[in-house]
Amino acid sequence: MSLPPQASDDFTYSSYLHVDELLALQHCVSVDDDTGLPEHDETLFIIIHQVYELWFKQVLHEIDFIISQLNESKASSAQHHLKRVLKIMKTMVGQIDVLETMTPAEFASFRSFLANASGFQSAQFRELEFALGVKDRIDLTWFTGKEGERLNARYEQPTLWDAFVALLDRDGFDVPHEVLHRDVRTTVTENAELQATILARYADERFASLCEMLTDLDEGLQEWRYRHVMMVRRTIGTKPGTGGSDGASYLQNTLFRPVFPDLWAIRTEF
Repeated sequence: MSLPPQASDDFTYSSYLHVDELLALQHCVSVDDDTGLPEHDETLFIIIHQVYELWFKQVLHEIDFIISQLNESKASSAQHHLKRVLKIMKTMVGQIDVLETMTPAEFASFRSFLANASGFQSAQFRELEFALGVKDRIDLTWFTGKEGERLNARYEQPTLWDAFVALLDRDGFDVPHEVLHRDVRTTVTENAELQATILARYADERFASLCEMLTDLDEGLQEWRYRHVMMVRRTIGTKPGTGGSDGASYLQNTLFRPVFPDLWAIRTEF
């Protein structure tokens, strides 16, 4: 019996993870006037943001799977993977602690070299917003090529919230027609009738647990946004962001805006 390719002698930890290629992806653009070398802190800045993009990729991977599990009425499996996403969100927030070890002066030493590059341009984060139901903060024409194709596909797809309410409908919940058949290209908004339906079933512990976990996800995203805003304010104050963005002022406008507003609105009714 022949061994699978993975069992060959040249299949190692390094080759499996493409470590050589991974470690070659940090290309600094800054130049220190005195040494001619890149500014010391740019490497940290690049690595932190590359890791964020990897986490965004994993979160999108999980969200797609969670949606598929809800579509198959496998709520327990969906919750298991929601728990994983929550752990990743906490890790993403924790990375900001590392980034905040960089002082404003250290960031300023290479900031001008970033030119038009900005985290505002992260297509994967925009995909994440779309997957969760936030579809009104960007113009799709800002993104082209493969990024634009991915975002356009996400824009047209039902969201995690749509999968959740479809599950409720299949389970016999009284889901309003306008919620069940809403235009999935629009941002999720509150619906008082749906809130009443959710409240009426909250005594079911399994259902309540799923709702609370979705609320945890929403809160985790808001926590990340808040820490991100404060990090930007701490680093550049009220300066405009790179790439022509409004910096902290734009980010601050995204705070305290839940992606699942119905799950927050019902809190006052218990």
